[in-house]
Amino acid sequence: MTILIIGGAASGKSAYAENLLCALSGGALVYVATMKPYGAEAAARIAKHRNMRAGRGFRTVERYADLAGLRVPDASAVLLEDLGNLCANELFPAGNVEQAEASILRGVENLRAQCAHLVIVSNEIFCGGADYPCDTRSYLRLLARLHRRIAQAFDAVCEVSCGVPLYYKGGGK
Repeated sequence: MTILIIGGAASGKSAYAENLLCALSGGALVYVATMKPYGAEAAARIAKHRNMRAGRGFRTVERYADLAGLRVPDASAVLLEDLGNLCANELFPAGNVEQAEASILRGVENLRAQCAHLVIVSNEIFCGGADYPCDTRSYLRLLARLHRRIAQAFDAVCEVSCGVPLYYKGGGK
């Protein structure tokens, strides 16, 4: 089963993804963390997520880029948290959108080929209505393309708001 979960900040998407993956899994649980620990705010966010999954059997793998080189146990259940951070890590500082997109899609396919279940968490975008600087627009457009490509290929797509999942594709648990 492959599922893309999107949602706004503090929407409950991470908790929903973790619970869903635990319900699906009969094997190893792998949490692929993509957030680089830049500063106190990032460290606090990372600690919050570690506490959320403490005692649930997840093995955490910190991988900020190059998912194509990542190996996970066969038939495992993998949670990639999150696509937005991975996108930024792959895109900046070089700024090559095509290379970043190709690398991310290769990485997603690599994980799909190895695991029984793959859940990807990502951020809802383009709700702000702001006029963004060029680099930010490039990032947002890349993330939107990745959402579309992954959504098309995955079994299910849902958005979580206020902790409630709304499925656009596939069924819900």
